[in-house]
Parts: sequence; C-alpha cells; structure tokens
Amino acid sequence: MHRRTFLAVLSSAPVALAACAAGADEQSQARSTEASAFEVTKTDAEWRKLLTKDQYQVLRKHHTERPGSSPLDGEHRPGTFHCAGCDLPLYASETKFDSRTGWPSFTAPLPKAIGTSVDRSLFAERTEVHCRRCGGHLGHVFNDGPPPTGKRYCMNGAAMIFKPQGA
Repeated sequence: MHRRTFLAVLSSAPVALAACAAGADEQSQARSTEASAFEVTKTDAEWRKLLTKDQYQVLRKHHTERPGSSPLDGEHRPGTFHCAGCDLPLYASETKFDSRTGWPSFTAPLPKAIGTSVDRSLFAERTEVHCRRCGGHLGHVFNDGPPPTGKRYCMNGAAMIFKPQGA
C-alpha cells in the first residue's frame, strides 16, 4: 500500500466509524420503539420513574453493565431471578453457573420467559435476550455454555432482581 492510499483510508476512518455508531444508535432506538408488541408497556418517563438509573440504562437503552459490578453474579441461594422491569420470573437458580465472565450466567431460561432478536451492534452479530413481557434488554445468549444445553445466557444483573426460595 502506498503512503497516499494509507492516508486516504486513515482519513476516512472517522467518517466510517461515525456511520457505524449512528447505525448502532438507530438500531437501539428501533428496538426500544417496538414496545407496543409487549404486554407491559410504559412511557419513557414512567420507566425512568420505576427503575434505577442502571436498570433503566440496561433494560430500556440496551446498555451493558461493567463486568463484576453486579452482586447477582455471586448469588448462589435457591430462588428465582425476575425481570427488574415487570417482575416476570426469568431464570431458576438451578440453571445458574459461574461463567467467570463477570456477569450472571444461566444454561436455560424458564419456559415462556424470554424473547430473542438479532443484535448487529459492535461490529458483530449476536443473539440479544429480552424479557418477553416488557421487552427489557437482559443480555445475550452464546453457544459456549456447559451441558446440558451448551448455552450461556449472559445476563446483566441490573436487569434482574433475585427472590430467594420461600420468600
């Protein structure tokens, strides 16, 4: 590659990155406007009032919490993990495992608890997991989990609340 070609490519990189970022932002906005397809719907102002700042950013704006920041990653008591937005039971504690990723991980959701969609942000294609009742973003599912499913449902702790068994 000639120096002139390299400089031309280099100078166009910020424009390409800005376009990709704009596309990712548009995808995020499009996903958050599909709320009418869910049983539980609220205005943005209602979600902001109901949720903590971190819960709102994860559930409604599709953000990801910092790895290791959620106390739910270390939660090992018997019980159920529920959606922080609408209280739908999502995962049984029996399916939780230590993925060593810094996020709560599960091998399988409860029946009829989640929905999935294609997430093409961050220059990759992943399977996004959302609450089937309110559409809140929970995390992503990967095919590198342990038996019996081989799946790793890598969830944001901020998107869930834990209810101990018998409580």
